[in-house]
Amino acid sequence: MSEIEELLKTVAALREPETGCPWDIEQDHQSIADCLIDECCELLQTIDRLDMDHMEEELGDVLLQVLMHAQMAKEAGHFDFEDVCRENNAKLIRRHPHVFGDQANLGNTEAVLNQWDAIKAQERKRGPKQAGRFKDLPRQLPALMFAQDVYKQIRKQSMDVEDVIDQDAIEATADRLEEAQLGKLLFEIAAACRLKKIEPESALRRYAQGVVDRLESESVRS
Repeated sequence: MSEIEELLKTVAALREPETGCPWDIEQDHQSIADCLIDECCELLQTIDRLDMDHMEEELGDVLLQVLMHAQMAKEAGHFDFEDVCRENNAKLIRRHPHVFGDQANLGNTEAVLNQWDAIKAQERKRGPKQAGRFKDLPRQLPALMFAQDVYKQIRKQSMDVEDVIDQDAIEATADRLEEAQLGKLLFEIAAACRLKKIEPESALRRYAQGVVDRLESESVRS
């Protein structure tokens, strides 16, 4: 038996109604959602530190969360870990025809990403149907990542943003910005928010959502 099979067997035993662990048996998808966030954050910490010994352990903790959710879904008759692996493997092969198909090597990252997006756009959509120009971003996404994704979609769709955001100012800032300078600037903004008693996550999220709303409304009017 492989190590992953052993781990799957252990997780199933923890959830066994009569003989398993009372805490594990009581959990559902929602009750352990925060555990996934915690474990991912701890893994990210080891990645930042390049702490490979600790990273091995934290990767296992994240994997455990995946296995727990898959086990719960299996018990409810939805899918199991094999289905998760099968779907993910098929997706990777489908989106890399330059590796697994007869397509020529694309040669650079930009071409790979463009092809990935094109293939993804043709696939059957799961989850809620997209209602507007912007894809539905998870509300759990940190505000800074949310803002970046909003701008990414603006650029990908070549939206007219002249009356919504100052593109010239953004590009001018990008030209002179370095990583250390950015870190300093973000720190100073976070510190200023503390002094001003402004919650920066909420402020940025509201502003980014306002950009989305204005561009969506302008699209409807046009």
